[in-house]
Amino acid sequence: MASTRPSSTQATKTKAPDDLVAPVVKKPHIYYGSLEEKERERLAKGESGLLGKEGLKAGIEAGNINITSGEVFEIEEHISERQAEVLAEFERRKRARQINVSTDDSEVKACLRALGEPITLFGEGPAERRERLRNILSVVGTDALKKTKKDDEKSKKSKEEYQQTWYHEGPHSLKVARLWIANYSLPRAMKRLEEARLHKEIPETTRTSQMQELHKSLRSLNNFCSQIGDDRPISYCHFSPNSKMLATACWSGLCKLWSVPDCNLLHTLRGHNTNVGAIVFHPKSTVSLDQKDVNLASCAADGSVKLWSLDSDEPVADIEGHTVRVARVTWHPSGRFLGTTCYDRSWRLWDLEAQEEILHQEGHSMGVYDIAFHQDGSLAGTGGLDAFGRVWDLRTGRCIMFLEGHLKEIYGINFSPNGYHIATGSGDNTCKVWDLRQRRCVYTIPAHQNLVTGVKFEPIHGNFLLTGAYDNTAKIWTHPGWSPLKTLAGHEGKVMGLDISSDGQLIATCSYDRTFKLWMAE
Repeated sequence: MASTRPSSTQATKTKAPDDLVAPVVKKPHIYYGSLEEKERERLAKGESGLLGKEGLKAGIEAGNINITSGEVFEIEEHISERQAEVLAEFERRKRARQINVSTDDSEVKACLRALGEPITLFGEGPAERRERLRNILSVVGTDALKKTKKDDEKSKKSKEEYQQTWYHEGPHSLKVARLWIANYSLPRAMKRLEEARLHKEIPETTRTSQMQELHKSLRSLNNFCSQIGDDRPISYCHFSPNSKMLATACWSGLCKLWSVPDCNLLHTLRGHNTNVGAIVFHPKSTVSLDQKDVNLASCAADGSVKLWSLDSDEPVADIEGHTVRVARVTWHPSGRFLGTTCYDRSWRLWDLEAQEEILHQEGHSMGVYDIAFHQDGSLAGTGGLDAFGRVWDLRTGRCIMFLEGHLKEIYGINFSPNGYHIATGSGDNTCKVWDLRQRRCVYTIPAHQNLVTGVKFEPIHGNFLLTGAYDNTAKIWTHPGWSPLKTLAGHEGKVMGLDISSDGQLIATCSYDRTFKLWMAE
């Protein structure tokens, strides 16, 4: 037993030094270059090499080991692309430094807008904006800005050409009519100006007292006659020049003549088959014109325009040419010409002596609704559904004034006897007064609570203005001053038409309630 123990302890002692020896670290082999040749040699010798034969075949088949294709990853190409990008960026910066950009911030914004870029960015100042423009120009080139400027100039030129007044050759009869109108209007204008001078010589106190008397009488206006005119709404009414007759137009297609002031039916004019838009007396009718001659003209929604005499219930003649709705018809002060407004965006002037259409005038972008002639006969005013009015010189054919300001359609237009004021009534519930001398709107009357259907100046001196509207009322306004004098209330429906007698004593209104009313001062 004792002899065996020392041997075991000795064995342990001899093993202890072996445990303290560090294991030898095998250094890995680093191969430079391709392993393809060595792998081929090992495979040829039948050695397993780094991979077994089966594992190698599986790797080749899977596409993970590429030995035979000879594809090479060219680092040089990627390096050259990156170098090209860096060089291009340097070139761009070089160009940017050479580009001159305006120091005017407004010009910089204009250039950015022309290039289709935002004119400013959040938190961007003028210096940053200039730098951004310089960078953009260094990319697109300065020629891009020149091109955009050229395109802008071309577009401006085309717009200017489009807006320029153009003329086309008219018939010889139009030239004859223009000369005739010029010879007719000039003496009347001289007479009007002479009357204005004489009126100005009247003492101010006298004029003021006369105006006060007129306002007092207008405030006492009352409805003294109300008559049911038809089974359908009455769309228009017009006094005869001698103030003893009233013509009414109705949606039933009938036109009727009534005695004034007792409102008895005199004639029923049958000829229209649809809504009649207007009927008007000839300026010399019931004064110097024979009853057998053409005394009235009317128009309807089917485009028909008819002429009437006072001794027949049927039309004397039809004026053909309109294919769509004719809204209004008006006589020229001379009685020789007839103006019609149409929904085909035009208005026309007819010479009844020559029995032909002498002028087909366009200019509105939508239908033309109302027309009025200056008392001299030299001008015509038209109001359209495009919310614009135009004043035309009949002697030259030019549009001499553009009435821009209404927000909705213009349904009424009228010239003042003073020769330089025009009133327009619109669907925006207002009436605007325009001055031909200043060529602008001088006053806007917030006239009614619904669309204004008609406006009319007192025909002798223009001392007051009458307006009618869809709020069932007509109103009288002072001229000048444009303050309200009287509200003519009594209709149960929309006021569709109105007129003032030539002597200024009577006012007529017609309504959707199928009645017309006469108003007179007490």
